[in-house]
Amino acid sequence: MRYTIALIRSILFWILFFIMSSISSIGAVISLPVSHHATIFFVRIWALFHRLICRFVLGQMIVVEGAMPDIPVLYVFKHEGAFETIEQPGLFKHPAVFAKEQLFSIPVWGQAARFYGLVPVDRDGGGKAMRAMLNAAKAALAKGRPLVLFAEGTRIPHGMAPPLRSGFAGIYRLLGVPVIPVAVNSGIAYPPRRWVKWPGTITYRIAETIPAGLPREEAEDRVWRAINALNPPEALLASKAASET
Repeated sequence: MRYTIALIRSILFWILFFIMSSISSIGAVISLPVSHHATIFFVRIWALFHRLICRFVLGQMIVVEGAMPDIPVLYVFKHEGAFETIEQPGLFKHPAVFAKEQLFSIPVWGQAARFYGLVPVDRDGGGKAMRAMLNAAKAALAKGRPLVLFAEGTRIPHGMAPPLRSGFAGIYRLLGVPVIPVAVNSGIAYPPRRWVKWPGTITYRIAETIPAGLPREEAEDRVWRAINALNPPEALLASKAASET
């Protein structure tokens, strides 16, 4: 019975989300040559609608522990699923999210993503791609926009805590801005790569701001511990031990 109810809720959720995604995408694309602010508006409405149907269709409560100021710093989020990716334009007015270069090749969506101001990450592009990424990130910071990085590089099942990707250290050092780590346990109720979602509580836990200029190992360790703060302690210890062997 529990699964049946969750399945029905999930079907309704996906229908509504698909309809709103289509409307928002069309609106964002139509507004591309007309107004940057209109594109931002459509993307933000899409994210807020997603939050709404998560709450009232899926039965998910979203709790935020701490404050996420909308300022030009580097946010590093735990990445357990699509949930926190979709949430970004609702959490901030106009975030600059680091995204895989491959996503920008998607017809129409890629153009809208570039116009919106996402930061492309080409891991195989060498020094030229790295400079382009840093220039885009610095331009976003200059406009007062927060940067958002999923430093694990991919979606991680709840309870797992792999090391941060090596790119984090370079971005942290070269941008020279404070880091605000954010833990999230979305994988429990909003599991990755699963159509059926579950009722429950999804929590964001914002950690203490990490200043710029720390040694690499200290910065990585502090961010790693902070974004995994909502993991079970025994899983965290196991992941740490595995990474050190």
